[in-house]
Amino acid sequence: MWKSAIGRQVQRKGGTTMANSIAKGGPSPRLLTPQNSSLLLIDHQPQMAFASHSMDVQLLINNVTGLAKSAKIFNVPVVLTTVAAKSFSGPLFATVQEVYPTVDPIDRTTMNSWEDPKVVEAVRATDRKKVVMAALWTEVCLATAALSALDDGFEVYIVTDASAGVTSEAHEMAIQRMIQAGAVPMTWLQVMLEWQRDWARQETYNAVMTLAKEHAGGYGLGINYAKSMLGEHASEGQKELGK
Repeated sequence: MWKSAIGRQVQRKGGTTMANSIAKGGPSPRLLTPQNSSLLLIDHQPQMAFASHSMDVQLLINNVTGLAKSAKIFNVPVVLTTVAAKSFSGPLFATVQEVYPTVDPIDRTTMNSWEDPKVVEAVRATDRKKVVMAALWTEVCLATAALSALDDGFEVYIVTDASAGVTSEAHEMAIQRMIQAGAVPMTWLQVMLEWQRDWARQETYNAVMTLAKEHAGGYGLGINYAKSMLGEHASEGQKELGK
C-alpha cells in the first residue's frame, strides 16, 4: 500500500522522478543555501511599523534584524529598499542599517517594489533564483512583490515573522494569497538554520550561535543554559539543541 501511495505522489520533471531523487539521499533542491538565495528586505521603516498591528513591533524589529544578520554571516546578497524615506516613511530600521552600513537602500515611490526597475535589476544582479523576502506591510509591499517575482520566474520564500500587516487578518489573508500562488512561508530562524544546515560547518558555527543567543529567544536561552550546565561539553550540547 505504501508503495502505491508513494507512486501516486511521484512528480516527474525532465524524465527524473522525485522518488528516484529521494532514494539517492542528499538535500532537496528546494532548500535554501547561501549559494542559491538572496534576501530582499522591503520597507522596514518607522511609519510603516506604526500601523503594523499583526505582531509586537519590538519583536518585529528583533526578527528582521536577526534575519539581516543571518544573511551577513553567510554572505548572502542583500537588497534593501524603502518607500518615500525622506518625505513620509522615515529611514530603514537603524538596527538593520547598522548590519549593512555601506549599503544604501533603494528608495521608491511604488508600493510594489517589483515595479521599480532598480529593485528588479538589483535582485537579478545577485544571479540567484531563490529570493527570500520580508516586508511591511505583508498585505501590500510583500504580497505585491512576491506575486510579481513569482510571475517573473523566481522562487519566493516569504519570512512571515519578519513581516507584519495592519491587522492579523490582513497579514494572514496575504500569507494565504501568496502561498496559493506558490510562495514558501518561513520564519527568520528557520532561514538561518537552513543556511547553516550542518553543525560541522565551523566557519559559520560560532557566529550562528552568537546570533541565536542575541535574537532567538528561548532557543538562545537554551544555548546559554547548555553552556553553563555542560561546561567543556557545551558545544556538543548546543549541537543537540540545533537538531
